[in-house]
Amino acid sequence: MAAKSVCQRFRFSQTISIAVSLLIFGLAVATMSTVFASRSHATFVDDDEQDKSAVPDLPVDDLPAEISLTKVPVGFDAIPPAPADNPTTAEKAKLGRRLFFDPILSTDRTVACASCHQPDHGFASPEPISIGIAGRKGKRNAPTVLNAVYGQHFSWDGRDASLEQQAMGPLESETELGGDVEAVIANIRKDPSYVESFESVFGSGESNLPADAVTKENLAKAIACFERTLTTGNSKVDRFRASEYEALPKTARQGLWIFESRAGCWKCHSGSNLTDGEFHNTGVGHGHEDRDAGRFAATKDDNHKFRYKTPTLREIEHTAPYMHDGSIKTLREVVEFYNKGGDPNDPTLDKKMAPLNLTEQEIGFLVDFLKALSGENAATQR
Repeated sequence: MAAKSVCQRFRFSQTISIAVSLLIFGLAVATMSTVFASRSHATFVDDDEQDKSAVPDLPVDDLPAEISLTKVPVGFDAIPPAPADNPTTAEKAKLGRRLFFDPILSTDRTVACASCHQPDHGFASPEPISIGIAGRKGKRNAPTVLNAVYGQHFSWDGRDASLEQQAMGPLESETELGGDVEAVIANIRKDPSYVESFESVFGSGESNLPADAVTKENLAKAIACFERTLTTGNSKVDRFRASEYEALPKTARQGLWIFESRAGCWKCHSGSNLTDGEFHNTGVGHGHEDRDAGRFAATKDDNHKFRYKTPTLREIEHTAPYMHDGSIKTLREVVEFYNKGGDPNDPTLDKKMAPLNLTEQEIGFLVDFLKALSGENAATQR
């Protein structure tokens, strides 16, 4: 009997041990399954999340309620007239402003014009290369639209002859706003307030359908109209040139002298908007196997390879990074690049490029001058 009792106790204990082992094993399997599921989720879902996180922030329109259509920025003589087929009106500019900030222009409703032309970043992109829907990267940095009203060619390669054409580019691009313009138009037509605005601005009275005023041509006209109101001027340099001599710090005055004399910056950065509007090869990208062809992409003229439009220097302090590919991070690095004459190994380098032989102190003076070109615009006056 005693032996049987001992045996029974042994079997009971063994049963308990097996049960506990099975319980521990089950918990371990469950834990491993959870971890594996979590890792699997990260592998297959986080890719999308990563793409979404790469999408630039969508700025809120907190610009002043009213932006003047006629105010000439200090430093300029006049505002160029709008095209005859797209006169500037307050109502049209208001519609264009709404569209500029509205992600309805993208096929997935995640980005807008303002995503790449951010008001707090001088209406330019803080990303070296512009980012569109689903985190898709383009080829170039998105430049400022400030003072675009003074431009003659648009985009880095000058492919667009008007702001209206430029406004259509991102809409037709699969990388930027998605490329499905008809879907965007259809979404806008579903919004009664948009239909009312388009009809009020563009309606001809020839159609009984107000939504007929919502077209890609009218959409581009509205955005272009708004962009023509985004001007900047009245910088410290402007005030100095208007005889307010104390407006410009001494170091910046030294930079102005260098800019207009030894450095020869004025040869390309000329006029009130500090750009000749022409196209030059400064050597940026030389040696890269996949080097962007620049203006050649628009003209197919071999003489235009690697040339890019001279950007305005106004508000340049706020529009980093620099160059068409966003490859230079700071203003000092920009001046240092030009100080060595760009890339002297580039056989197609613009003839205006040459070493400047500036000292470190003189480079600093020139940087101070460039910073003094920041002035008043819609974002700084709110």
